Amino acid sequence: MNEDTIKGNWNELKGKVKEQWGRLTDDEIEQIDGKSDQLVGAIQKHYGRSVDEAKREIDEWRSGVKH
Repeated sequence: MNEDTIKGNWNELKGKVKEQWGRLTDDEIEQIDGKSDQLVGAIQKHYGRSVDEAKREIDEWRSGVKH
């Protein structure tokens, strides 16, 4: 997972994050602010994924996202 890419494009990606992980609140998405570790934690909290599962899910999602 490329932290710089997520953080650098966060404003553009917020809507796509909400589409992918709809259980995340708008406030959580704002607080995540492109920080991959916080996105991993939010996915763990809302979807019951392990750290590795959440990271893998984010990586797969990122590879399919078009900016």
